[in-house]
Amino acid sequence: MAWEGCNVADSPVLDGQSESSPEETGPSRHGTRPAAGQRRRRRKKQLRVGIVVVVLVVVVGGAGAWLGFRAGQLKDNLQATAQLLPQLKTELMNQDQTAAAATIGELETHTAAARAAGTDPLWKAASGLPWLGANFSAASEVAVTADDVIRLAGAPMVDAFASLDRKSLTPVNGAVSLEPLKKAAPSVVSAANTVQLSYDRLASIDGTALLPQLSGPLAGAKTQLDEVRKALNVASSAATLIPPMMGADGPRNYLLLIQNSAEIRATGGIPGALAIIRADHGKIELAGQGSASTLGAFEPPIAVDPAQESIYTNRLGSFIQDVNLTPDFPTSAKAAKAMWEQRFPGQEIDGVISVDPVALSQVLSVTGPVDVAAELPAKVGVSGLPSRITSENLVKTMLSDVYAKIADPAQQDVYFSIVAKQVFDAFSAGNGSAEDLAKVLATSVTEGRVLLWSASSDEQQLIDGQTISGAVSGPSVPAAGFGVYFNDGTGAKMDYYVKRTVQLVQRCSANGYAQYTARIKMTNTAPLDAATSLPKYVTGDGFYGVELGSVATDVVTYGPALARTQAARIDGQAAGLGSFSHAERPVAVVRVQLAPGESKTIEVDFSKVVQTDHAQLEVTPTIEKLSDVVLPDEKAANCQ
Repeated sequence: MAWEGCNVADSPVLDGQSESSPEETGPSRHGTRPAAGQRRRRRKKQLRVGIVVVVLVVVVGGAGAWLGFRAGQLKDNLQATAQLLPQLKTELMNQDQTAAAATIGELETHTAAARAAGTDPLWKAASGLPWLGANFSAASEVAVTADDVIRLAGAPMVDAFASLDRKSLTPVNGAVSLEPLKKAAPSVVSAANTVQLSYDRLASIDGTALLPQLSGPLAGAKTQLDEVRKALNVASSAATLIPPMMGADGPRNYLLLIQNSAEIRATGGIPGALAIIRADHGKIELAGQGSASTLGAFEPPIAVDPAQESIYTNRLGSFIQDVNLTPDFPTSAKAAKAMWEQRFPGQEIDGVISVDPVALSQVLSVTGPVDVAAELPAKVGVSGLPSRITSENLVKTMLSDVYAKIADPAQQDVYFSIVAKQVFDAFSAGNGSAEDLAKVLATSVTEGRVLLWSASSDEQQLIDGQTISGAVSGPSVPAAGFGVYFNDGTGAKMDYYVKRTVQLVQRCSANGYAQYTARIKMTNTAPLDAATSLPKYVTGDGFYGVELGSVATDVVTYGPALARTQAARIDGQAAGLGSFSHAERPVAVVRVQLAPGESKTIEVDFSKVVQTDHAQLEVTPTIEKLSDVVLPDEKAANCQ
């Protein structure tokens, strides 16, 4: 070796001394060649630089290897976490507390290891590097978020789902046990808050600035956490709301609106049959029944939101049958409460609930059929109507057959009330599987067939964040939310025969904004001789200027907030539309009329829609399955 036999410690060069004489350090004979001392000093400097470079190479190489090792740890543990989450979800839904607790233990091991890797000092230092630093930082956030969720919310989630047993949430002998909910509420709320904060932290990361190897897993983590967040938010609201709303702190009275889908309204159907439900310390009972016709007209009309009155006229506040011409259920509920209390002084309404016939039929699919014949007064002629109402015949019986068999509208209301009472009694008795009942109720809520409003502002604030609120603005409405709603213009019961499909079509974007078209197809399936074969009460007898057998409908379309209505067409031809604004959302109203057997396609264009990953569509629930009505989104063929 070059350094062999050299005593480095004794070298005057390396200890800062020079072995050259003054003569040797002077200029060369020719004045250009450096002296030997200068050459030696230059070699010393080069040697030092070389040593520093070698050290840097070793350090950087070692740091790279360490970061690679940590990256492998982080990746492996986060992948293991992702694989365990579906298993935990299944265990929680099955109320398997022992298995869920064991899975939480495994998750804690993996997320703690991922956090240790993602918060390693060298990893955190790498987060400050230009360009690549954002990727290190994002990976660290994912690891920390995962560990926070499992460590802080994991055990409370297991306890919460164990306490929120579906069986305890369904009535037994007319009562709901409130103690398990009251006990579970603090842990559920804590878990929901932790997950919400963690989700917000991940949502704030800009995935577009990341490498594909990280942006994909980040998007997956957001999706998984979003599912947990939504489920826990619903559970948190339920645990907080149900005890007081079920009368834990004193009796509550709720006005029940039973919507008749044969005469369509924006939230489902005309609220023809009414009832009062009383809840007291978990015990629920039907305290009274009535019909909308008995309330009559309100003069002067009940005060409503002026913006909505300009769209739906003062009928919103004039007749309880018309309070839900608006798709905004909180508005409908407030008007209905005011109307009831004005007609029945001293009967304070604490909230309003709305259900439709399909929701009632879904309840019967769990509880079993109900007998109605014994309950009917003798004066109600029911010849030809079934004495047993089942999940299969309820909709047809209530929305079609009853009009053919009972001519008097007042007696029709009596029949509706008795059917509703029988279904309520079966529900409150706890007939059938509690788990199955919870599932069908959840489906009805998701499809907008069950709506809820509370007169308590604190309670309503929680309800506003959930689908069951039926609100057209606020936290439950997505940024790219569209709505297509239907209001009858026939003044009759012809909507039983109307079939509908609704679809969103994304057109080419312009100037950074998306463009959408709401496409609605409607078909009148009434018999061709409907004018003579159907009862006049069903056809409307031309009272509102609509030809017998035809169906007139106001199609009301909402775009996202701050978007704009462009144009409307019926079967490809330009159509007139009313253009309005509600809660900063554009509203278009198009009138369409269908003869028996006729179909028409209505298209409404919206522009200036803020770009988002996925637009969402809400539609008036009808007697058809939601999956048959709402078609998958479509993208215009000429757009990239």
